[in-house]
Amino acid sequence: MCAEDHCPPLVVILGPTAVGKTETAIQVAESLDGEIVSADSRLLYRSMDIGTAKPKAEELARVPHHLIDVTGPNEVWSLAVYQRRAYRAISEIHARGRLPFLVGGTGQYIRAVVEGWTIPAVKSDPRLREVLEDWAEELGPHGLHERLAILDPQAAANIDFRNLRRTVRALEVILRTGRRFSAQRRRQPRPFCTLQIGLIRPRAELYARVDARIRAMLEEGLIGEVTHLLEQGYSSDLPTLSAIGYREIVGYLEGEISLDEAVALIKRHTRQFIRRQANWFKPEDPDIHWIQAGPQAAPIVEGKVREWLEEIGWKS
Repeated sequence: MCAEDHCPPLVVILGPTAVGKTETAIQVAESLDGEIVSADSRLLYRSMDIGTAKPKAEELARVPHHLIDVTGPNEVWSLAVYQRRAYRAISEIHARGRLPFLVGGTGQYIRAVVEGWTIPAVKSDPRLREVLEDWAEELGPHGLHERLAILDPQAAANIDFRNLRRTVRALEVILRTGRRFSAQRRRQPRPFCTLQIGLIRPRAELYARVDARIRAMLEEGLIGEVTHLLEQGYSSDLPTLSAIGYREIVGYLEGEISLDEAVALIKRHTRQFIRRQANWFKPEDPDIHWIQAGPQAAPIVEGKVREWLEEIGWKS
């Protein structure tokens, strides 16, 4: 289960976008003297609140949260940086005698932390990166992703073709090392005793929640948030501003599409993202305990966590 007989505990609450992870995790962490470490790649960035569905100030105040608002939109974190900072936050929570909860929907983040990935330590090569970016401009994101799929099908399967930064990085590592990017992600002994709980909803219900969330984002000022980011000098080409909800509104603000078209695209892209999330969190995964999301979820999750903590003999 981990490197030592008596390893520290980590509770993971995962699931797709809009399933209800935030409220469930906060309720359970409140009851169990816990602290939350975000495993959502979009919550890292300051000034990106509405489009990321970042927890509200009153929610953040209920339980200590970590790895939210820790960097600027122009300072993109690598997976290695995230993993290192997550390990640090979890260790500090254990040192305080409290229970860490890793909460989010970014499958790669969760796997890297839970499974102890050894991430390729290949330094960036600016000249090679420039060549690859020029190639991407010539071929387009989909074309470059197809080249990656030829060299490393497994890596390509785990990277969305629209995420040009990750596609370029995978190709950079392959070309510099002569080895498949996916083969270089070795696993160390698991660093924690881990309980993984997944929240699920029927797909139609989940999509309805997504639509309601998008309406709420617009009412709360998503267009103004994107406008402010651009006015601050952040380029629309930044990976952070290519995230769902931001790139579509950028397209609207730049006159490429209408607002109705932008909203339709946000809905479509979010549905596609939810389907990709399912590739990371599969119902048949024996390490994940699946629970139906909703008002009844928190007490069920709390009960499972308490039972598990008793089984492993953990005392704060």
